[in-house]
Amino acid sequence: MEMPSFALRGIIARPLSFTEMNLLFDLEIRNPNGFDLTFRSIECTFYLKNEEIGHGRLEREFSIPSASTTRAQVPVVVRLRNWSGSLQAILTQENLPYKIEGKADVRTVLGSRSFPFFNEGSINLKN
Repeated sequence: MEMPSFALRGIIARPLSFTEMNLLFDLEIRNPNGFDLTFRSIECTFYLKNEEIGHGRLEREFSIPSASTTRAQVPVVVRLRNWSGSLQAILTQENLPYKIEGKADVRTVLGSRSFPFFNEGSINLKN
């Protein structure tokens, strides 16, 4: 089994209060295999500009057909005082460096498996 790849494609911010915000990290997940993958859960930590933003967990089961991609949104509740520098970068910076690291639980025709993943790159949030 080839490991799926993960890339950050967007961030949706929704204020919860004056001190907390709900962020939805929009992930593009690519299945390079010749068979379908069913994701049972995804846990990950997100970093913007090398600053840890928070941990997210998606426990909704979804499938990715063979040799295709899909999008999934991972929710993260963050305290605003913990990342004021990254908030400013989200609002003003065009190419924002990010890093994602985590673990996914996947079921395939070959059985179930848990695997770690990592990706880093930059995202343009002004589009």
